[in-house]
Amino acid sequence: MTVEEEIIGLETRALERWGNGDPDGFLELCDPEVTYFDPFSKGRLDLDALRALYESIRGQVRIDSFQLVEPRVQVHGDLAILTFRFVSRGSEGSLNWHTTEVYRRCGACWRILHTHWSLPRD
Repeated sequence: MTVEEEIIGLETRALERWGNGDPDGFLELCDPEVTYFDPFSKGRLDLDALRALYESIRGQVRIDSFQLVEPRVQVHGDLAILTFRFVSRGSEGSLNWHTTEVYRRCGACWRILHTHWSLPRD
């Protein structure tokens, strides 16, 4: 398996769990130094704030179907940058997102070091 396939697989499995109301797939991938920008938060979140945010919506998100559109993984040493457009249908209707995930290799596994989800302008 290539690094690109591994990163996209990790992201897809976490999104499948997310779509069933379970944010732990992402929390398990998070590096202890993770940072997150969310369009509904005023500033950057660290791991504790991210956990609190995810707990506040646990079980509330339902995604019936989703697609990672044009996923691209750029690998630079022990860092991999995943970018994609996320299209989903579910409890919140049809949504389109722009997503960037920065993964860091930690031994034999990859962890999310930074995540950024935004809603594109029409």
